[in-house]
Amino acid sequence: MPEERNAAPAALVIFGASGDLTRRKLLPAVYNLALSRLLPGGFAVVGVARRDKPDFADSMREAVDKYSRRPLEDAVWSDLARGISYVKGDFDDDATYEALAKELDRLDQERGTRKSRVFYLAVPPDQVTAIVRGLSKSKLISPSGHDDDDRFERVVVEKPFGEDLPSARDLNRGLSAHLSESQIYRIDHYLGKETVQNLLVLRFGNTIFEPLWTRQHIERVELTVAEDIGVEGRGKFYEKVGITRDIVQNHALQLLTLVAMEPPSSWDADAVRDEKVKVLRALRPITGKAVLDHTVRAQYAAGVVRGEKVPGYREEPDVAKDSLTETYVALRAHVDNWRWSGVPFTLRTGKRLARRVAEVVLHFKPLPHGLFRGRDGDQPNALVMRLQPDEGISLRFAAKVPGSGMALRGVTMDFRYGAAFGSSTPEAYERLLLDVLRGDATLFTRSDEVEAQWRFIDPIFAGWAAEHAKVATYPAGSWGPEAADALVAPDRWRRP
Repeated sequence: MPEERNAAPAALVIFGASGDLTRRKLLPAVYNLALSRLLPGGFAVVGVARRDKPDFADSMREAVDKYSRRPLEDAVWSDLARGISYVKGDFDDDATYEALAKELDRLDQERGTRKSRVFYLAVPPDQVTAIVRGLSKSKLISPSGHDDDDRFERVVVEKPFGEDLPSARDLNRGLSAHLSESQIYRIDHYLGKETVQNLLVLRFGNTIFEPLWTRQHIERVELTVAEDIGVEGRGKFYEKVGITRDIVQNHALQLLTLVAMEPPSSWDADAVRDEKVKVLRALRPITGKAVLDHTVRAQYAAGVVRGEKVPGYREEPDVAKDSLTETYVALRAHVDNWRWSGVPFTLRTGKRLARRVAEVVLHFKPLPHGLFRGRDGDQPNALVMRLQPDEGISLRFAAKVPGSGMALRGVTMDFRYGAAFGSSTPEAYERLLLDVLRGDATLFTRSDEVEAQWRFIDPIFAGWAAEHAKVATYPAGSWGPEAADALVAPDRWRRP
């Protein structure tokens, strides 16, 4: 990871600039990079969308003021705002790209962006190919390999990347027809989180952990990605997607690869991604009747979250009364290779759960001979990596309670990012946008990764359909359906 490489001058072009992602994440990330003096002197932002936005820069100022992790400073914003502009147009209209080309030429002259461009596609997947085709036709991108320190053309694609393996392959073909793979940055914001990146440092930068990271010492690995919010008015979207496509296919499987991967030969982007792909290819398929034993899907029913009564999923706007769309899924996976043979990876994710939390837990095996068996503190060790909201790492172990007796108690050594480094942790999009500008693709998914993820997920959907798998329910504000407990029996899910 070339951490110290300076970002070269460039223009960031955001397609879908009138959407929530731009307001809530992208522009606040750009502002915080500017505030930290990490943006190049020659930098500009161009929004592209169908709506009229004569006040685009002003509306982005309001968004930054509302959503930035740090207070807005007028001097920093004023300098940044001088390079913010907007192009109105349909994504399938040649005139849009002609107007964009003229605006980028102007910025090359006035802002010194040197014909280097990052095109951020904050749009649904069905619009990606049309935009890339329009950029290619207008000669704003080409697969000729413009990707160096002097000039580059890079395209960032948001998830979901397709809705199944065939659509993901079509999308990859549509991109590769106009770009080389090195120019394509498929973004998964979970990989920009500090603790996710620290998984690699924890494993490969410390001698005390890597020798224990094997089937000989680890009983099971538990991954949790829980949200306390519902579908937030996105019923139509969620009816098409569901939480398996929304979270498991990308975020959760990417976390699994970082936990399970072998040490890469170097910190080169492709060396890291090669090892992640090996993990995905080693995942044991869950097919046919196996889905009944290895997966649980469910929907939230009415309940209480943070003291407020909330409706069930089927009572949400734009959701069918007989919907089978899952808002919770748990599964037990296995990585069939030398390091992990026999170790279950139990994964759960859901909406309207008890609290918002994301974590990875390594449950170590119990002692082969328990000298203190039956005492309160006689519990297996566990290493917990918290990804949100309180990022950090904790290690649970047994200690003797002071006194004349031999009483044990489980205690925790806790590392918290905020306490250790004394500053607010950068948002994931800050790191990822800066990596795109620097040309570092380590934290972005490659085409074969995406297809390998879908190759694991698609048979689960097919199995649910073929076996008429039930959709359980769970009360909003709980930790999910009781049926999910069978996936970790005789153990229990960790209560975050």
